[in-house]
Amino acid sequence: MKNYFIVGASSGIGKALTQVLHDEGHKVYGTYLKNHVQDNGAIYRKLNVLEEGIEPGFLPDELHGLVYCPGSINLKPFSRIKPDAFISDFELQVIGAIKVIQSVLPNLKTVEQSSIVLFSTVAVQQGYNFHSQVATSKGALEGLTRSLAAEFAPKIRVNAIAPSLTNTPLAEKLLSTDDKIKANDERHPLKRIGQPLDIAQMAAFLLSEKASWISGQILKVDGGMSSLKS
Repeated sequence: MKNYFIVGASSGIGKALTQVLHDEGHKVYGTYLKNHVQDNGAIYRKLNVLEEGIEPGFLPDELHGLVYCPGSINLKPFSRIKPDAFISDFELQVIGAIKVIQSVLPNLKTVEQSSIVLFSTVAVQQGYNFHSQVATSKGALEGLTRSLAAEFAPKIRVNAIAPSLTNTPLAEKLLSTDDKIKANDERHPLKRIGQPLDIAQMAAFLLSEKASWISGQILKVDGGMSSLKS
């Protein structure tokens, strides 16, 4: 049994990952902000990463992995985005991750090898209309991923997952009707959008010893969007 900490564990990918890790017999510590937490064996605390730190004593001394899930998807023409919106996204997706990593770094260093998993987006390396706000923050996270992987090696592995559109609460405006879901299914070479479990299974792999020789990577889990044309 290993100890894992998931920030944003109550919905979407974080919720799916919590269940995967619990089913594998691990101990999961998770945070939530607004969503009601169902009993799935995890230990939860409410946390606003923009306003507060990790509660002392919430986590065990030995921590084998950290996953930072909070994010946002705001798609607008660049000319309509105020600079403050870029700052807000950066604070949530980058500064929030930095604060959490710094808080739990001593716990991650107590074990022989631990793992950090962050989340980017296919839009960073592909380039899509109206994605400047989300791609800016996630691009910074990709840089953070590689820098920390170099700095923390060989003790702590650091990787990021870059999904395409996934059926989570963050994407509900883009998937609010059957027609929207079908249209987005067809955009992907594998002819479906992602599901939380698709991404959660990759995160669980990166946390595990099966990925013990993988660090500093941006793993594309995107239904073929980043490399295939259909």
